[in-house]
Amino acid sequence: MALLSSFKRVLKGVLVPALFLAVSGYFAWHAVHGERGLMAREKRQADIAAARAELTRAEAERDAMERRVAGLRGDRLDRDQLEERARSLLNMVGRDEVIVPYGPERRLY
Repeated sequence: MALLSSFKRVLKGVLVPALFLAVSGYFAWHAVHGERGLMAREKRQADIAAARAELTRAEAERDAMERRVAGLRGDRLDRDQLEERARSLLNMVGRDEVIVPYGPERRLY
């Protein structure tokens, strides 16, 4: 009987800290590996950096297009740009002009 009562006393003394450690371990594991943990945060940061780089590239492309369109507006028409665009669309050149071909990866516009 004395052995059983001492076992109960030890069990009561160990049970609460063991339960606390188990719960703490559960939350610590999910803080690192969980859906919103530290590892997922690093992946989100990488995704954000990639999206910002894509945004910068798209904004630069948009700005280049806006500059080209601004040259074709009626109030300040750039005749050289208009002639270049017309020749490109009509696929025509003058007799005394030299043609420099570009590869498909080097777009002019």
